[in-house]
Amino acid sequence: MLANLKQMAELVDVFSRYGNKKTFKKGDFIVHPGDHPSGVFYIIRGLVKAYDITKYNEENLLIIRKKDEIFPLIWALTGQERKISYQALAPTVTLDISREQFEKEIISHSGAIAPLLDMTIEMYKLHSERILNLEYRTVRERIISFLLTMATRFGVHTPRGILIEAPLRHQDIASSINATRETTSREISLLVKKGIITKEKSFFVIRDIKVMRALLE
Repeated sequence: MLANLKQMAELVDVFSRYGNKKTFKKGDFIVHPGDHPSGVFYIIRGLVKAYDITKYNEENLLIIRKKDEIFPLIWALTGQERKISYQALAPTVTLDISREQFEKEIISHSGAIAPLLDMTIEMYKLHSERILNLEYRTVRERIISFLLTMATRFGVHTPRGILIEAPLRHQDIASSINATRETTSREISLLVKKGIITKEKSFFVIRDIKVMRALLE
C-alpha cells in the first residue's frame, strides 16, 4: 500500500465535506444498466458489484467494490467509462460528489492521490489475475484460482476456515472464469463433496487454504 492513514483521511474528508449520503438496499442499482454515472461514489459500508452485459445477454462480473473504495474509478480519473452497471450486493451506504467537484478537490488535496493510486493498482492486479486464471486448463482449477483471489480480497479467518465475505453466484464465477454456469455449478458441487469448500447461503468457506493452493501446483 502506498497511502498512509493521513492520506486516506484526506480522501475521505473530500467526500465527507461535499458528498451526498445515500443508502441502498441489497439488490438496488446505484448506476442503472446503460446510464451515465451521476457522480463519483465513496463506499462508507457495504459491497457494490460492477458488471456489464455480454452479447449473449449474460452478466459479466468485473469487480466487487468494498468499504473505503471509490467507483466508477476509471470514469472518475479519466472521464471514460463503458456501459457498466453498479448494484449493491449488501446494504450499502455511500457518499457521492460530481466528477467536476472530485477533480477540483483531488488537484487541491495532493495527499488524496496515493489512496486512488492504491485502488488503481488493486484493480489492475485483479484484472491481471483474471487473465492469468484463464491459463489453467480445467474449469475446476480456474474456480479454485478465482476463490483464492476472492479470499485474499474478502477473506476472514473463522473456526470453519476462510469465509469469503462477498456473496458470489455461480453465474458470477462462471463469467469470471470463461465457463458455463452449468459446468461451474457441477465443479463447485464436487469441491463441496470433497470437503475442500463449503457454502453458507451465497458465501463460500475455504476449509483448508493450503490444500486449495496445492491443487493448483
